[in-house]
Amino acid sequence: MSLQAFGSGVAARGFWRQSKPPMLFAMPDIEEPLVRDISACRLCAADFAAAATAHEPRPVIWFRPAARVLIAGQAPGLRVHESGRPFTDPSGDRLRAWLGLDDATFYDLDKVAIVPMAFCFPGYDAKGSDLPPQPRCAATWRQRVLARLPRLGVTFLVGGYAQKWHLGAGAVRGGVTATVARWRDHAPLTFPLPHPSWRNTAWLKRNPWFEAELLPEARTRLREVLDHDRNDP
Repeated sequence: MSLQAFGSGVAARGFWRQSKPPMLFAMPDIEEPLVRDISACRLCAADFAAAATAHEPRPVIWFRPAARVLIAGQAPGLRVHESGRPFTDPSGDRLRAWLGLDDATFYDLDKVAIVPMAFCFPGYDAKGSDLPPQPRCAATWRQRVLARLPRLGVTFLVGGYAQKWHLGAGAVRGGVTATVARWRDHAPLTFPLPHPSWRNTAWLKRNPWFEAELLPEARTRLREVLDHDRNDP
């Protein structure tokens, strides 16, 4: 999405009306009362209406209690808000490549739960910058969702918001880079990752250890968890 359209709130609203998603996905059939409650949530509606995007809530929910893998992300972006499925964007392509997962496995609700810090797209401000995840979303729903995921074998914390919430003091003062650099403190049950956004391409070049050391260990653990599930359902 071009940020040039977001030079002012009026321009942002004009672009929003013209924006058409390339692909839409129906909400998966998840027999879980909590999912229905989250789907109906409108706690942040006033905040979204006040954003430059002036959009309505659309929680993007992707979990079942059977899941063995948790991907804890930040919040849906515009493309995901429009598609209704998590990580249907270049960031998702990069994340799947990092983890060595094909689309079928990544989107298998009985294998992978994708639970961001906020279920709805936070919107952009008048300058086109990403707004942060609404904290009331995690305060309202996160503990309840995690309580419904008793079979997790590995968790991937994507970005600083998820790392701070899940790791607490383990999310070190130096931010995402320092936290990810100390990934061995949390492996093999948890792996902190940078956000897979294209904006982090330069970060990856400055930190080659991430792809050379962390990712092979993360993929190995992921395979162990999923293979164990196949062999011992």
